[in-house]
Amino acid sequence: MPRASRADAQRHREQVVESTAKLVRAHGVGKVSVPQAMAAAGLTHGGFYRHFTSKDDLIAQACSAAFAERIAALKALNGDDDPGSSARAAFLANYLSATHRDHPGHGCPCPTLAVDAARAEPDDPLRRSFAGGLNDLIDALRRLDGADEEDVMVELSTIVGAMMLSRACAGDDLSDRILAAVRDHLLDGPRQ
Repeated sequence: MPRASRADAQRHREQVVESTAKLVRAHGVGKVSVPQAMAAAGLTHGGFYRHFTSKDDLIAQACSAAFAERIAALKALNGDDDPGSSARAAFLANYLSATHRDHPGHGCPCPTLAVDAARAEPDDPLRRSFAGGLNDLIDALRRLDGADEEDVMVELSTIVGAMMLSRACAGDDLSDRILAAVRDHLLDGPRQ
């Protein structure tokens, strides 16, 4: 069987990273194995070490990819030329939604990966990747409406916490009430 071309190998590697980014956001790092990650990309786990040095390497790259995806979505919001729209309001409405709660594999990495990164050793690739991605996300949120860093960090901490609590009690009406209360509080607050 012929070996894949460099272009094919790069495409396969990107597929594995993207698939793993979805898996770790949906299930957490501890619930994702190398065979699952490779299978999600449509590949066998036998070729894993041609693409990554370790599972930790893959997880760190998947974390970075998840943050990059969120930042790209923020940039798209910021590019909206509709003068009646508010990029911040659109971001908050999307973030604090039942759709985001119910589909973590396609959402922000913070609510899922923060716990995994917090439990990792200080020099762990996941922790470094998470911190780098979080810094980039804070910068992107600052550019969304020109807010200062402290306001962005408070707001981000609030919405991530709300999403974590909402997911923890999904299926109970408390979940929807948490999302609505935080969304209403932030949109009616002083930063409007």
